[in-house]
Amino acid sequence: MHEASIAQSILDLAIQECFINGYGRIERIKVEIGLLNSIHKDSLLFAFNALKTNTIAESAQLEIEEKPVGGYCNDCKRDFTTHEMFVFSCPLCGGMNFSVNQGRELNIIEMDVQ
Repeated sequence: MHEASIAQSILDLAIQECFINGYGRIERIKVEIGLLNSIHKDSLLFAFNALKTNTIAESAQLEIEEKPVGGYCNDCKRDFTTHEMFVFSCPLCGGMNFSVNQGRELNIIEMDVQ
């Protein structure tokens, strides 16, 4: 379960940032996660809740924004997005000549701290 190591990294980064900036408590952490990362949302939340105990994030909520897969098709010359985890062809025209430019995100985008 790689979600546990991801949850630990999120906590480590958030706590480090709070210490650097003089905050003593984290209330909420918002992350964006692309579908191509194959992260199971419920497993990430479970791991986060288990790992935050006895830290400055003990009462924090983890908010997850899932980002769809996005790309550009060179066959139909259009941008596309899909909520499918695996993309083998352009969802608009079925073409095989496409590039993926969205869906790999894994970022902390917002925190509420005190």
